[in-house]
Amino acid sequence: MSANESKKDFRDPTALKRAPKAAVDGAAGMILSYADVAGTPEQAFRALTTDEVERWWKFPGVYHQKDFKADLTVCGRWSVTVVLENGPEVKSWGEFCELDRPNRIVMTRRFAGHPGLGERETTIAYRFEPSPHGTLVTVRDEGFIGRKEACYGNAEIWEKVLGWLDGYLGSKQAGG
Repeated sequence: MSANESKKDFRDPTALKRAPKAAVDGAAGMILSYADVAGTPEQAFRALTTDEVERWWKFPGVYHQKDFKADLTVCGRWSVTVVLENGPEVKSWGEFCELDRPNRIVMTRRFAGHPGLGERETTIAYRFEPSPHGTLVTVRDEGFIGRKEACYGNAEIWEKVLGWLDGYLGSKQAGG
């Protein structure tokens, strides 16, 4: 064993890109997810706070988003229409609670008649940190107390969303 191997702490980060992962505390109604995504923190911040959302936040065969609008100020409102492929449009909206560009976003979110949440408000906090692979994005989504199934379902979606964000930012870097 080399000197470097004997001193390596198993808790040290590895050079591998962190794939999208989500963990759920169903009793506390909270999801924590993370992934390394391509691009800078500024690019990730912008992809989540502008109409760029319409280009990449879509689940083929399930839904896509349109009409994204945002007032990027603390207490500023945002809204988007989620178009379900097999049916109606669902309105989603909220406000920005904290904006620390390009490091952090905290925002509320509601849906008009979400199948699992109804109109319950959740709070989403995004953190953006430079990483060797671009940006480590960490998402904390809270407000699912009493809605354990919705909490687990949204955790699966957050893994997909972070993967879509990585693909979108990666294609922009590749000139796509």
